[in-house]
Amino acid sequence: MAVIWPKLAFFFGIVSLFHAGYSAAQHRTYMRVTEQEFISLPTDIGVQGLLSLLLAMYGILHIAGDFKEIRANVQLQNKSWETVGNRPTFYTFAHRGRALSPNYVAPKSKSAMDGGENVSS
Repeated sequence: MAVIWPKLAFFFGIVSLFHAGYSAAQHRTYMRVTEQEFISLPTDIGVQGLLSLLLAMYGILHIAGDFKEIRANVQLQNKSWETVGNRPTFYTFAHRGRALSPNYVAPKSKSAMDGGENVSS
């Protein structure tokens, strides 16, 4: 039953929230038909909307499970300063900057390297 409760709370919270919205729209329509001035929603619709929102939030927070802390120092406590700045995914070895070097020698094409040699065993 512990697994079903948050899902039921979320479901009933959302259904009740939609009902509160529908009731608000119906009240607004009633005020237009009777040509009365619309001042505010009745208290019961406002309370239903607020409680429905809180119930839906409670349900979704318990469905999501445990959250991970956002603080960076919790994850980085065990790392040294050298490993924090190390990002291997950003290493780039084949970039066009090497062609701008005065010592750059263009690589030979693969067909030119393989064409002159005949490998025999």
